[in-house]
Amino acid sequence: MPIDPELLEILACPVCKTPVEVVKDGAGLRCAQCKRVYPVQDDIPVMLVEEASVEE
Repeated sequence: MPIDPELLEILACPVCKTPVEVVKDGAGLRCAQCKRVYPVQDDIPVMLVEEASVEE
């Protein structure tokens, strides 16, 4: 199930406050500025810095 577009509009990276976008496979949300990818578990975005991975 995809993330609700209304929810996606209000979600932002907790580090740099930039809006996030869904990664191709839908398994995470990516910040374009700091390159962090926050996981989506059971259709719930986990917006915790310690759970994010950094994409190069």
